[in-house]
Amino acid sequence: MRRTTLVLRVNPERPDPGAVGTAARILREGGLVAFPTETVYGLGAVASNPRAVMRIFEVKRRPPDNPLILHVASIEQLFEVAREVPRHALKLVERFWPGPLTLVLPKSERVIGEVTGGLDKVAVRMPAHPVALALIREVGEPIAAPSANLSGRPSPTTAQHVLEDLAGLIEAVLDAGETLHGLESTIVDLTTEPPVLLRPGALPVEAVEEVLGKRVHVPDFARGLGEADRALAPGTRYRHYAPSAQLVVVEAPDYSDLRPLAAAVRRLVEEARGLRVCVLCTEETEGLYEGLQAVLLKLGSRREIFTVARNLFKALREVDALGCELVVAEGFEEKGLGLAVMNRLRKASGFRIVRAR
Repeated sequence: MRRTTLVLRVNPERPDPGAVGTAARILREGGLVAFPTETVYGLGAVASNPRAVMRIFEVKRRPPDNPLILHVASIEQLFEVAREVPRHALKLVERFWPGPLTLVLPKSERVIGEVTGGLDKVAVRMPAHPVALALIREVGEPIAAPSANLSGRPSPTTAQHVLEDLAGLIEAVLDAGETLHGLESTIVDLTTEPPVLLRPGALPVEAVEEVLGKRVHVPDFARGLGEADRALAPGTRYRHYAPSAQLVVVEAPDYSDLRPLAAAVRRLVEEARGLRVCVLCTEETEGLYEGLQAVLLKLGSRREIFTVARNLFKALREVDALGCELVVAEGFEEKGLGLAVMNRLRKASGFRIVRAR
């Protein structure tokens, strides 16, 4: 059923209590509200309301076995939703919360199965955004929220992105401008030994390993090379982050010399004569595409991978607005945030990867 989606504009640093109160009331009444976090915009429902939680899956066209993340505003709420919180989990909480780190822990009996996709684990994080925290506190209990987009589409980093996908389908969106990271949270499963990276995100896995004092296992699906056997957490299974246009990722064995990478990109563009092509490039390679018949979208500098990560989803939405039929994206070294960028690009491409020689 189509409805009017209420847009509530708020100051990201000092959210208006009236707007937050309106959004909280909608949630308590069983509605869905999109809200900003430091990563991307989330689509929230009260975590204890099965009907509201199932509406998230319906609105997003999301498979119901794909778990949701519970967003909390206090350590007390963490202990309410997790059956046990081991000492090494608390070390990560103390170091990185509020922040872009989601922990997978044994779930308590209070967590409904609709949230976890039937798993006995629960994914939890405390967002580092004043609006999100104010909303959770006003609701008075955790909020279940995936990204506020249609499943398979690039995640939303602005309220406008949310409305492009979900206007008329949800009750409200809290508009606090563009998000900080532009990339979802990092998800680490602490129910196994060693811990497993389920999804790389805005917090590099190296930072997690430093606090834990041990390695975190990085399976191939976390690198974006294939899918998990089942949906263990958001982003581990099913196609994600994709524009409408076909996307191809060009990877290089060595990113210290970008000329072979650019040459491979150029060959792909030249072979696609007659198509409107977009190239996702960087400051370092832009000059290597002089005269190329393609739209160049610069993500930033390879020396500032934070900026590249922040601009990625925005660019993946822009290629559709530009009417591109083929997107050729440069690859990045898989360290730091580069691992998260490559995960998103590989999944968005449907694993269409070309290797530069």
